Amino acid sequence: MEFITILDYLLLPFYLVVIYLIASRFRDRHYPPGHAWRPYFLPALTAKIIGAIAIGLIYQYYYGGGGDTSLYFYHAQIINSALGDSVGKWFDLIFHIPPWYDGNYSEYIAVDKLFWYNSPTEYIIGQIAAFIGLITFTTYLPTSVFFAVLSFTAMFRTFATLYKKLTKQVAWCILFIPSTIMWGSGIFKDTICMFGLGWMVYGAFRVLINRDTSPKVMVMTVLGFYLIAKIKVYILLAFLPALVLWILFSYSHRINSYIGRLFLKVAVIGMSLVGFAYFSQYFAVELGKYSVENLAKTATVTSTYIRGVSGDGGSAYTLFAGSDVSPKGMALNFFPAINVTLFRPYIWETRKVMQLLNAIEATLFLWVTIKVIFSVGLGRVWRTISSDPTIQFCLIFTVIFAFAVGLSSGNFGALSRYRIPCLPFYGLALVLIYYKNKPLDKNILAFRF
Repeated sequence: MEFITILDYLLLPFYLVVIYLIASRFRDRHYPPGHAWRPYFLPALTAKIIGAIAIGLIYQYYYGGGGDTSLYFYHAQIINSALGDSVGKWFDLIFHIPPWYDGNYSEYIAVDKLFWYNSPTEYIIGQIAAFIGLITFTTYLPTSVFFAVLSFTAMFRTFATLYKKLTKQVAWCILFIPSTIMWGSGIFKDTICMFGLGWMVYGAFRVLINRDTSPKVMVMTVLGFYLIAKIKVYILLAFLPALVLWILFSYSHRINSYIGRLFLKVAVIGMSLVGFAYFSQYFAVELGKYSVENLAKTATVTSTYIRGVSGDGGSAYTLFAGSDVSPKGMALNFFPAINVTLFRPYIWETRKVMQLLNAIEATLFLWVTIKVIFSVGLGRVWRTISSDPTIQFCLIFTVIFAFAVGLSSGNFGALSRYRIPCLPFYGLALVLIYYKNKPLDKNILAFRF
């Protein structure tokens, strides 16, 4: 399937010029010379744009035009083709108004056309791409660049504000992790989810810490929540408990009584667990393979399928307890699932170039983890985590999310994409633990203690 054409290459430079002109004016207005964030704005935007273009080229020329990104864009093309019929039909399709059996739309809503019309989590990406396509003539590369700009995360603003002395380190964790750049920039679900996650974090910080209830903050926070709930609701299963505990630990110190603080923490944690169970059950259909009921089954089905397709020499992986779907089996797989999400594939497990790049990144995360533990010491690591609610928030989200994704993916290729929401949080937690105990001139990546 050829989704990148000569028109993409002709139009792309024009859109890049426009984007950089607008971005430069925005930077000069909000981050004048001397502002701590200024050095990272255009480089981070450039990284996102390069990631969006690169992944599109890889899918077109390396994978031969397949992949879900081409299918999302195909839906955008079908939706926008309705403009040739009438604006009314385009409006109906873009807002998913007619039922699938409506004969007036049979030329669009057909099994070989909008085949994701009744799959909301996929169709919404086509809808967003179609909206953007109105100004890009529905060309892939310019549209993917706008996806990259859209996902230029607000998360950095949150943590850079909280930790002003660690701006450079926060920037590397939030803005420059290679896999988040690659998989979180193009026409993918992951790109929109990173946008939504960034605004949820920023909105929670502005509302709960700064008491900012301005319309812009509230609208963007609600939009971020809606998009994640619509596309990957399981991210909320990791985010909401972490957020509740972040709020709790941030404000509990205001209670003078130790007994009062302890009672509040126990009560909130208990309510969080009950809410987690209720949310998991109530949204079991929406959660799909990530619901509590189906999570272990997903691990079995996915890993079995991957092994059948790729063989033992492919990119499939198995966990410690294998396909055991019992509570005991899931418990035994808890740490292996987190390990595979954060630290695998190992270098020796790679069979392809893309896997090797993922393995190098995972190895760096493993190295930094080991360095933090041994250079800071387990005692100080624990005390640092216990004293900083933000570190606790990052680690709680990382652990819950990494377990769910590691248990259910079964394939390193899929895992490289699914894990990207938790990588900035885990990287940030490591950086905060390290630099709260070490001088700022120390390089956390240096291969020495």
